[in-house]
Amino acid sequence: MIRLYDYWRSSASYRVRIALAHLGLDWQSVPVDLTTGAQRDPAHLARNPQGLVPAADLDGHLLTQSLAIIEYLNETRGGGLLPIDALGRARVRTLSYAVAMEIHPICNLSVAGFAVDQSAGAIPTEVWMRHFIGKGLSALEAMVAGQEGFTFGAGLTMADCCLVPQIYNARRWGVDLSAVPTLVEIDAHLTSLPTVARAHPDRWKA
Repeated sequence: MIRLYDYWRSSASYRVRIALAHLGLDWQSVPVDLTTGAQRDPAHLARNPQGLVPAADLDGHLLTQSLAIIEYLNETRGGGLLPIDALGRARVRTLSYAVAMEIHPICNLSVAGFAVDQSAGAIPTEVWMRHFIGKGLSALEAMVAGQEGFTFGAGLTMADCCLVPQIYNARRWGVDLSAVPTLVEIDAHLTSLPTVARAHPDRWKA
């Protein structure tokens, strides 16, 4: 059984849950409550010295970093999460990284919290989130121009695993999505898929 050490609302965990569901795999969720600081417990730091989620117990190995986990799953289980051609893989990684390496890190709660503290509250969390998520999604909108249903090609890829949690977060923080209609339409299609719906945070809330 695959064990996924995760937090129900974590974007990175959500990405991996989508990949697991898409591949038709069963997994056991082991909650790590970020709100109580469980990610800093010695037991979790032994799994992931960064003190982050997710961590996945797969094939007798502990893996961290959501995109590395997804790529491992794709390589060992199959499922088309990355195209077979080099250019296609580069395109999907570009879209994935635009979310996971550009939007997500700066909108991590610890980063936003630091900005709030250092500005003595002059920069509220909501303002920070809306600015950077909105800016990042606007760029991503241009990158997926002409796409329908999926961010790349005609099937679910790693980039879609990244998009859905980011749109979820955008709505959570009240980001105006009127400027990204293509992303909204793609998200609507993706979240209508039973496998993607299975990964939704509401289904994994502890």
